[in-house]
Amino acid sequence: MNKHIFVGIDLGDKNSVARIGVDLEKSERFGFVNTNAGRARLILEVKRRSEQMGAAVVVMAYEASSCGFVLRDQAQAAGIDCKVLAPTKMEKSVEQKRNKNDDRDADDVLEKLRGHVLAGNRLPTVWVPELETRDDREVLRTRLTLSERQTQIKTQIQMLLKRHGLEKPSDLGSTRSKQYRHWLESLSQWESLGWGTRQSLASLLRQLSGIEAEMENLEKLIRQLGSQPRHKPIVEALMKEKGVGLLAALVYRTEIGQARRFHRGRHVGKFVGLTPTSHESGQQKDRKGHISRQGPPRLRKVLCQASWVHVRHDPNSREVYQRLVAKNPKKKKIALVAMMRRLAVRLWHRMREAESLQQTSS
Repeated sequence: MNKHIFVGIDLGDKNSVARIGVDLEKSERFGFVNTNAGRARLILEVKRRSEQMGAAVVVMAYEASSCGFVLRDQAQAAGIDCKVLAPTKMEKSVEQKRNKNDDRDADDVLEKLRGHVLAGNRLPTVWVPELETRDDREVLRTRLTLSERQTQIKTQIQMLLKRHGLEKPSDLGSTRSKQYRHWLESLSQWESLGWGTRQSLASLLRQLSGIEAEMENLEKLIRQLGSQPRHKPIVEALMKEKGVGLLAALVYRTEIGQARRFHRGRHVGKFVGLTPTSHESGQQKDRKGHISRQGPPRLRKVLCQASWVHVRHDPNSREVYQRLVAKNPKKKKIALVAMMRRLAVRLWHRMREAESLQQTSS
């Protein structure tokens, strides 16, 4: 029977820690830097140990993070099985949460990996998208980040005006109008305002203009991306739902990846993080808590924005929303979350049908 070398990794932006253990033996610490050279050093070390033990099977694992899947790709290219785990599904005791450090986190991953390989325990792995899907996500994430930055700057401008008692004239209309922007620009040159206030306002307006120009460029790229043959049929199917525009459709498409990897609609709701948590113990009945918030937050954000428009323009959904609000008028957010989950499932059905047609035609 082949021996196993288990490698549990706590992957950091720079310094990282690996715990290396053979079968049930005590693990050893191996520190490395999260660079191409550092990761290669780790892979060479475990391969060397494997050769010394007569081709022992090497299995690695680390928790998913903003560092992406580079380590997994590098390990797979070297012929090593590397699994990426879902951090939100890593069960930890209260003591583990209070006494947290890199070594303990790496050791926790190692023990989860051991239990999976040697005892068949469930391992909370994440779905790893193909390189093309990961690449498509980048431009969409950049667009969403710019939108958040735009909102932050607009809030900064509003607070700057409020601190100095300046109010928008009633005849200017919306804060999105050109007249309002011209008024702000004139304020940045108004001598009655202090020099520092004028300079700060002018700086914020320049930042806002730069972000808006960059958002226009990204919108063109997103339209090009949506017209690609691999995305176009699915995006068109998703946009049939009222309130779902091109950006929301592409974010849903790239974050879900493949609709066929979900067997039921409730699995989609769980992936998006819109299902309520539950607590049941002994004689205590099942109590529902806040939503889990697992999965990609950017997907929940676009679903929230799309759901408001969807409820407004889709008669059936509006009726469902009003019925939920009528049950508890003080908790409209709960009704909105229910509509977000409902929209996510409806989009999944459309995406699954579009994928089937795409496969049939090819």
